[in-house]
Amino acid sequence: MNDYFRSGWVKAGVALLVIGASPLVFIIVAADLGFWPDPNPNPIGPGLLFFFTFWPAVICILIGVLRVRGSRR
Repeated sequence: MNDYFRSGWVKAGVALLVIGASPLVFIIVAADLGFWPDPNPNPIGPGLLFFFTFWPAVICILIGVLRVRGSRR
C-alpha cells in the first residue's frame, strides 16, 4: 500500500480530491450541525469545484495505481 502513496500520480489525485471536495463537505457538515446560516444550502460554487476536480483526481489515481502495478511486474 505504501508503494501507491509514493507515486506522484496518486499523491496528485488525492490532493485534487481533497481540495475539490473539502469545501462542499464542510458546507454540508456545517449545515447539518446548524453552524451554517442556511439549513438547506445550495452551494453552487463548491459543487462546481467538486464536479470539475473529481474526474481528473480519479484519473490521476488510476494512472498512479496502474504505473505502480506495472513496475512491480
